[in-house]
Amino acid sequence: MSVELVEVVRSGFRECVHRGSLVVLDPSGETLLAVGEVNTPIFPRSANKPLQTVAMLRNGFVPADSREVALATSSHGGEPEHVAGVLGLLERNGLTERELRCPPDLPWNDIARARVLAVGGSPRRVFMNCSGKHAAMVAVCAARDWPLESYLDAAHPLQQEIQETIADLSGEDEYELGIDGCGLPIVPLSLTALARAFARLVTGAPDTAERTVADAVREHPWQVSGTGLDDERLMSTVPGLLCKVGADGVHAGALPDGRAFALKIDDGSERARIPLTAAILHRIGVEWTEDLAELASAPVLGGGVRVGTIRAIPEVLR
Repeated sequence: MSVELVEVVRSGFRECVHRGSLVVLDPSGETLLAVGEVNTPIFPRSANKPLQTVAMLRNGFVPADSREVALATSSHGGEPEHVAGVLGLLERNGLTERELRCPPDLPWNDIARARVLAVGGSPRRVFMNCSGKHAAMVAVCAARDWPLESYLDAAHPLQQEIQETIADLSGEDEYELGIDGCGLPIVPLSLTALARAFARLVTGAPDTAERTVADAVREHPWQVSGTGLDDERLMSTVPGLLCKVGADGVHAGALPDGRAFALKIDDGSERARIPLTAAILHRIGVEWTEDLAELASAPVLGGGVRVGTIRAIPEVLR
């Protein structure tokens, strides 16, 4: 059963509670802390992206640089540099936006979205937050002479390779696939397996696909996320942290020595994610700096003034 993990306190009154589950692994892979249901599969959503990028590197994705690896792993905000990067990746591989099968969207980033609308723009596939991953996927298909038009199909050779890679990294391969928001197959994992996979990334030997992804994401947190978004804020605050959000309240990450975590908020709330992750990081030994403390206590506003906080329930992490 899930448990109460995060509380929203307004004017000294506990206004809301977010329930969920979390797991923390030590560097040896042993469970350091397990709260709630950590061995039942969930959909990691975009937290699977680093694992998908490992599969693409193993199967012919040749990035221009580490920034492009991060973009292939991203849930980006659709800011101009993100869009230019996706279009550049496609062009370098002889492809265009027409090959993408992710749904058209407007940028997540408020300013980028407003700029598109101000000039009469409309949703495009390249604006969609998963377009970097999709661009890398069609690049792999082109390199391997695999069908482009059917790369969303779970039976496609690329998706088969991704499933095998995720099983290899996580140690789980028992569950039925779902369909993610971008249309691609989503591989379910338990929180324990998801944390284990992230530990594999950061502890991979230099020059392996695992370490290439981990290093690229940590080097370019803005590229994999965007201005003010969760992963950009956390990785910019905690040196050496690898982390990746997933829709509907999922987060997973690892520190360089293999300490790893994964969490799922039952109601899918994104506001619970950063405070809980910051508290977990402190629990496993990350220095309690002013910046980390600020992330662990998100503001609750009243009339534009801070009147409360969103924070992990202290007893949960003891």
